[in-house]
Formats: sequence, C-alpha cells, structure tokens
Amino acid sequence: MTLFRDRADAGRQLAKALQPLHIEHALVLGIPRGGVPVAAEVARTLGGDLGVVVARKLRAPNQPELAIGAVAADGTAWVNLPLAREADADDDYIARETAFQSEQAREREEAFDGRRRPSAIGRTVVIVDDGLATGATALAAIRAVKAGGAAKVILAVPVAPPESVERMRQEADEVVCPCVEEDFFAIGEFYVDFHPVEDAEVRQTLNLAAQRKVSL
Repeated sequence: MTLFRDRADAGRQLAKALQPLHIEHALVLGIPRGGVPVAAEVARTLGGDLGVVVARKLRAPNQPELAIGAVAADGTAWVNLPLAREADADDDYIARETAFQSEQAREREEAFDGRRRPSAIGRTVVIVDDGLATGATALAAIRAVKAGGAAKVILAVPVAPPESVERMRQEADEVVCPCVEEDFFAIGEFYVDFHPVEDAEVRQTLNLAAQRKVSL
C-alpha cells in the first residue's frame, strides 16, 4: 500500500497534481509538523511563499487522545458537537479547551514564523498536510485562512479516505488529493519513511525556503 518514499516525495507528487490549476503567487501553508516538509516541496515547485498554519485538536474530557474538534491560532474552531456531547464535554468545557488550545497554537505559530509569514489577504492559499485522517485540524485551518482574507483556499494532501475528502470539499474552495484510498487505517502506512517531524526540522525547512526566495 506504500505510495510515497518520504514527505519530500509526497510533496513532489502533490505539486504535480496541483500544476493543472495554474496557481500564481500562491501562499503555501503547511500544517506542522508533518505537513511542512510536504508544503516546502509544493512551494518550491509552484514558486510560492512558504509558511505555517497551526491548528490544535480539542481533547475530550479524560480522553486526551480523542479529538472532539480543532482550533486555529486566531481562535477559529470546529467542534464535532455530537461527539463532544457523547464524550461529556459541555459548553463550559469546550470554551475552556478551545481557549487553551488556541493560545498554544498562537505560541507555536509565532515560534515558527509568525513575524515572517506573508499576509493571506487577497491571495490563493494552499493548505498542505502529509495526509488527512479525520480532518479536524485541516478544517480549522481552512476556516482560519478564510477568515484571514484569502481570495481562495485550496486544501492539498497526498492521501486521504474518501469521506474526509468529501467533508473538506464543503469547507475549502478546492481539494486536491491524488490518492483517495478506501482502505485507510493511518497516514503512515502510505509512507516508507514517516519519521516524527520535530520543531527543529520545521524551523530549518522554513529558514531554507526563506533563504531560497531571497537568493532568487
């Protein structure tokens, strides 16, 4: 079932799938951490700017591994209310968790490239991750970038299950996913190398992309 050697390979394949859209002056935003190496290849191929958009999962009460939604750095959130209620998350809990995770997202976005990221206003923004499972963080990221004034928002992921792709099509202006897989268990199963991406790798990737743009 392997489709990609690593995230750079996935980024090159994703960039090829995006080329028919003829995107000009794109702002490519990777979802850290794993989405950034993929986004770097997309930005390089498209000749676009590279940045990040951070979204954090909202944890269920007493079940931190269960995501009941997600929130971006600007506070834009998506909550799966039926799941939240099933997990005993009332409105007060959701408000507290959203505020906490939004602040965490803000701090991480600032630490990565908050002072350097170009504005999304009036631009085509391509949001990139290394794959899509439930899509909670991608959904929050899409809403945040739209709220930030983007003219068009494209979600681009190398691989995803069909139900998640359909859900994202209700949020993004376009969804590009070259490998829509019915038999989907986890993103990592589609990669030979799916090592955990650390913060240092994200910062290095962003720095190299910025240096490349300056040298052009």
